[in-house]
Amino acid sequence: MEDFKTARESRLSITELMLPSHSNFGGKIHGGHILGLMDQIAFACASKHSQKYCVTASVNRVDFLHPVEVGELLTLKASINYTGRTSMVVGVRVESQNVTTGKKRHCNSSYFTMVAKDAQGKSVPVPGLLVQDKNGVRRFARSRSRKKAASERDTQFEENNFDVQAYLDILGKENIKIELKNLP
Repeated sequence: MEDFKTARESRLSITELMLPSHSNFGGKIHGGHILGLMDQIAFACASKHSQKYCVTASVNRVDFLHPVEVGELLTLKASINYTGRTSMVVGVRVESQNVTTGKKRHCNSSYFTMVAKDAQGKSVPVPGLLVQDKNGVRRFARSRSRKKAASERDTQFEENNFDVQAYLDILGKENIKIELKNLP
């Protein structure tokens, strides 16, 4: 296994025609179908980088910016943005293209954290990321920051650390009715 690899070495792209069987009740391509394709390309990209079987550990924020129509081409692009010891963050970009007009639209982007596994299912080290331009540094730093923020957010809301009193005023301005029986 190499110690470091560039993002270019494992970058992938796939294009698929969106069929009526992929649509939801509203006639648009089902978000679950798109998510499945995103997970597949994230797996392929991470496996190509690590040369190991990989599993999805988490998906960071998927915002559907534009609906995808039946008959459009959907292109997914995946690239390694960050490497930890056994995990990788794969950036996935999704674009649709109307085949008759040629118009392209950015539909969504997301970040999949993938973990490399051995034959026994244990996490194994992955090659580091060799970054050769400012954009690569930006992507790596952004993924690192996102990972740190998620950890801090999760810790803040753990049952043992959560301060209910601190949130009562804030939540009182939301669409919520709070009727606590035994508040100390």
